[in-house]
Formats: sequence, C-alpha cells, structure tokens
Amino acid sequence: MSRSPLVTLLVANALSVCGTTMTFLAVPWFVLQTTGSPARTGLVVGVEVAGAVVAALAGGPVIDRLGRRRSSVVSDLAAAVVVASIPLLFATAGLPFGLLLALAGLLGLTRTPGETARWSMMASLITLSGANATRVLSAYDGVSRGAKMVGAPLAGVLIAVLGPQRVLYVDAATFLVSALLIRLTVPDVGAGEAVEGSYFGRLRRGFAYLRGDRLMVAILLMVMVTNLLDMAAAAVLIPVYANDVLHSSVALGLISGVFGGGAMLGTVLYAWVGARLPRRITYTVAFLVVGGPRFLVMAAEPGLTAILVVMGVGGVLCGAINPILNMVEFARVPDDVRPMVIGVTTAAVLVGGPVGAVLAGVAVEAVGLGPVLVAVGVTYLVVTVCPAVFPVWREMDAAPVSAHESEPGPVPAAAPTP
Repeated sequence: MSRSPLVTLLVANALSVCGTTMTFLAVPWFVLQTTGSPARTGLVVGVEVAGAVVAALAGGPVIDRLGRRRSSVVSDLAAAVVVASIPLLFATAGLPFGLLLALAGLLGLTRTPGETARWSMMASLITLSGANATRVLSAYDGVSRGAKMVGAPLAGVLIAVLGPQRVLYVDAATFLVSALLIRLTVPDVGAGEAVEGSYFGRLRRGFAYLRGDRLMVAILLMVMVTNLLDMAAAAVLIPVYANDVLHSSVALGLISGVFGGGAMLGTVLYAWVGARLPRRITYTVAFLVVGGPRFLVMAAEPGLTAILVVMGVGGVLCGAINPILNMVEFARVPDDVRPMVIGVTTAAVLVGGPVGAVLAGVAVEAVGLGPVLVAVGVTYLVVTVCPAVFPVWREMDAAPVSAHESEPGPVPAAAPTP
C-alpha cells in the first residue's frame, strides 16, 4: 500500500489541530474581552471540555458504526459550522451567554471523535503500509505539535490584528480544508468490516479491556490530574496572565507557540534517540520539568523573555511524553477495539478539564492570580514525582506485545495523551 495516505492524513490532522488550537485561544479571549469575567471564561471552556469528554466516552462505538473516515469528516464539518456561528451570531442576532455556553458544548462534542478517528486510521495505515511505527507515530505527534506551535502565535497575532471574532472564521476554514483532504484522499480504513455487538456492548468492551491493569490505572489517574491543571492554565491562568500582567494577546500566542515549538523539537529528538532511552525515567524527568516550574516562574513575574525560555525548555522535554504513551497504545491495543479504548481513555484523562477550568476562574476572582499559580505549580510537582516513587511504574519499561500479535482481552492498553 502507498504511504501517501499517511502523509495526507498527517497534513489534514495538522490543519484540524491548528484550527482547534486557534479556537482554544480565540474563544477564551473573546469571552474575556466581551464579559471581563475570568469565571465566565473558565465556565465556557469547562463546558467545551465537558462536551469533549462526553463525545470521547460515547463516540467509540459510533465511529465503529459510521466509519473512521466519515467520522473524521463529519466531526470537522460540524466544528466548522459551530465555530463560525459564534462570531456570526455575535455580529447579527446577538449572542447571549447561555447560547454561547450551548455552542461551547457543541464545539466540545465535535472535538474528540475526529481526533479518535484520525488516530485510529493512522494506526491502521501504518500496519497496512509496513511503515516504521516509531518514526510515523513520532511524526504524527511532531506534526501535531508543530500545528499547535503555528496555531498559537498565529491566533495571538490575528486576534490583535483582526479581533477574536474574525479569527474564528479562519478557524472554521481550517476545519473545512481538513475535512476535504480526508474525504478525497484517505482510504476508508476498516470500511465494510462487520461490527459485532450492540452500542453499549462495544462500549463495555472498551472498559473491560482497560480493567485490571495497575499501570494503566496509575497513568490514567496521573494524567487526569495533570490535565485538570493544564486546562486551568490554558483556559484561565495564561489568558488572564497575558491580559493582566503582560497586557498583550501576542504574548498569549507566543507563550503557547514557544511551548509547542519546543515540543515539536523534542518529538524529533525523541524519534532519533528515544529507542535507546528508558521509558519510565524519560517520562518522569520530562513531566517534572514540564509541569510545576512553568507556574512557579509565572508567579514570580520575571517578564516575557524568562517565561518563554522556561516554556521552550519544558516544551522540548514534553516532546518525549506523547511518543512514549502512543507507542504503548499502538503496540498493545488490537485494531478492532482501538476506537473504543481510545475513547474511554480520552474521556478519562479529559474528565478533570471542566473542573480545572471552572475552579481556576473562580479561584482567580476570589484570591488573585499569583496564589493560584503557586498552588497549581506545587500540586503539579507532587503529582509528577509519582512515577519515581511507586513501583508499579517500573512496568513502563516492559517489552510491549506487537500490535499484529495482540488479541482482544484484558491486557495493558494504550496510555492516554497528556
């Protein structure tokens, strides 16, 4: 099989991720500018992430029934419609806050099915084409990181030049192009295969696959907490910091963009030397550097340059995290249950996001930005030291079962992406 569908899928996913990144910055900035309320900003993003959790949890069997290619296309088309509706309604009929919350929830519902479908197609195309899994999976993560690196500063600049409303139209266009590329050039992997079992039966199968694995439970718990803290940062803390301390939407884009650029570089470096590195130690060191220091440095208000340096270094180390976890998932999860397993794990690691966004907004209004940054930084350090302390994490270095030899059953599943 030709490897060109892999390349096209990488490009389409990059466009979709770029649009998601821009939306994730433009919507909070839009809410912050139009309402002036960090609490409302956190609530909007929390509702969006809650929608993503519901879609991730329930979407696996739907993707199985609908097909992976069609699910990706429908997800991107729906995202384009929802994103474009926000500025269109604001400029015409008006956009009450309740309606904005509803649109945020719909946007969240469009997010994870497309990501799950594209990841499932990527894993299947790797097997069919015979491509090197480590390199392709690192490329997949690297391209996604690169899209975030481009999308974040681009959103910051466009917000400053065009305003957040017009930026959302640009976001919608990226989703449309992604849908078009997938529909016209990527084969419908798995199309025509029999889908056994009821909707809830297949969903239960995803849960059953993950049950009973201590390492998997440890990973899920850790990433649930770190995602909660990261969502607090992305939805409230960094936008408020850029607005109140740095007084610049461009700074908002630079902070996210430099982190994304460092992560892309880190992914490339890991693809080069990662096979020779112990997974647990690499994972632990990366998370320790990526996590708490960002927030503690921001709390000290050292200026934009110092913050960008910390973000860049943390991003480079972060580049190793996703490839490690992606290789575990690819090696251990059989293709026929992959959408369900990915959906369940994605929902699990995202479930804390809405809580983080809402709590961060309320906490900032109650006690101020500085104390919240310190509290988040200390919590992050405590959580990310766990892989160095608890013996169960040593299983991370165990040799995985290859994907083509795997059979459905209660064996270790893929780790979620942080």
